[in-house]
Amino acid sequence: MRRGLAGVAVLVAVTAVGCGTEDGKDIVVAGTPPATPYAGPLYVPATASDESGAAGRALECDGSMYAGGGAETWSKGDGGKTPEGGLRTYFDIEQPDVPRTGYRVERKADGRVLFSYDVGGRTKVAVIVAKDRKNRPGWGPETRASCDPAELPASFTKAHGYEIWTDRNGKRVPTTVVSSSVGAAHCDWQKAHFLHTGEGDKGRLYARDPDKVLPSGMLTAPYDGDVRMPESAHDTGYRYQDRQLWLTADASTAYVRTPDGVEAWPLVKDGQACQ
Repeated sequence: MRRGLAGVAVLVAVTAVGCGTEDGKDIVVAGTPPATPYAGPLYVPATASDESGAAGRALECDGSMYAGGGAETWSKGDGGKTPEGGLRTYFDIEQPDVPRTGYRVERKADGRVLFSYDVGGRTKVAVIVAKDRKNRPGWGPETRASCDPAELPASFTKAHGYEIWTDRNGKRVPTTVVSSSVGAAHCDWQKAHFLHTGEGDKGRLYARDPDKVLPSGMLTAPYDGDVRMPESAHDTGYRYQDRQLWLTADASTAYVRTPDGVEAWPLVKDGQACQ
């Protein structure tokens, strides 16, 4: 059953139908239709709390919708001449961090086409393109929505620099629960590493900074690469490669166990970020 606004690891077997990309892969493919194709409307008015419209309803996420919204306007000549061209317009204008090949036409109705990117027969990215809408001449995106990157294929997330953690059962964990990344190159922070846990006001950001490349005063305490695990710390079960995440009740420090020992990653002070 399809989910509404809320809620990948084998892509549905496909056969190309001829809308190729520069790298030889196909943006649109013919694939096995899902057992329960989306049957709802292809147009749903946006609201203040959700601008994803029908695209959000077409998703089949394991968790909540990760990203979604409407489209920017564009000039004459920017839109596509076909629905497939409209999907290309979406990638050109929005530059989304989602797969750019392997989409399937799931449904057509009322001058709109729903393109779905499926994983294991479930829609993880949905883009609805429409023709000649207000301030959007030609075919182009009307609404779009996607599931958490952790639900996309590992080949995609690895190639795009996502560090997807797993739980104690080996299941990929949503990036909104825990995620990590190398520091930004344009701030010369590549030798630092960041770890984010939780969402919204409950979210916490920790940092590993063995080479002291982060600005002075950015962290709540110095990074320590060799500490004793506190007796009060508990194993969260979250893993990334050979790293294990342990936390205490106050979560003031992230304790990362590796084959070499235990590291203490301090919190990043609020408002500190690479500019």
